[in-house]
Amino acid sequence: MSNVNIYKFIKDWVPPEASIAFADSKQYLDYQSGIHDIRIRPGQPIPQGSISERVFQQRSRIESLVNESVFGIPYYGIGYPIEEDNGFIGALTVILPPLYALNHKQSSYTFITGKQGEIWNPIPIDQIAYIESNQKKTWFYTTDGQYSTIQTLRVLEQRLPNTFLRIHRSYIVNISFIQQLYRDVSSNLIMKLKIPNCPELTVSQTYVTTVRRILEF
Repeated sequence: MSNVNIYKFIKDWVPPEASIAFADSKQYLDYQSGIHDIRIRPGQPIPQGSISERVFQQRSRIESLVNESVFGIPYYGIGYPIEEDNGFIGALTVILPPLYALNHKQSSYTFITGKQGEIWNPIPIDQIAYIESNQKKTWFYTTDGQYSTIQTLRVLEQRLPNTFLRIHRSYIVNISFIQQLYRDVSSNLIMKLKIPNCPELTVSQTYVTTVRRILEF
């Protein structure tokens, strides 16, 4: 998808104060300034702590307030991974004034409603060990079993409390259920959880740095 097509696609739903940046994994390729202009230049390297950097690290939608230490001007950013048929190609960031953080903050989920058979059950968040995306469905697991949910992993990631950690494009885990982490014979980082018959989960290379930073090891 060309930059022109991307901007045409989103121009009708971004407010006039928004600036828009498009980046590949190393640098900004294009920038359209709005009223809230953080003065990005095409060709400028992606700085540490920016929304664009976090989109490339996590390969998912990122929404966060960014302080002035990154660009010299604080902003509220909403970043989107851009993918084509041949894979992940870039990060699109909508850049808004910091006050948008107050107006758009959504409360964290306290429960997720899951389905077993034909029965729906609201399950408290602290009882959920991990969440999985598999075969275009989303599942979550507790000590009592497996549930399906209509929510996508991407939506859940934005609304889960910070006790949950994304470790893979297919997994989000509850930190309180982590029993141990170790390296396997191929040097993959493996996570074992505290629930019966739970498969060991592999932390993908995309998320290893984030996992180590959050868990401080």
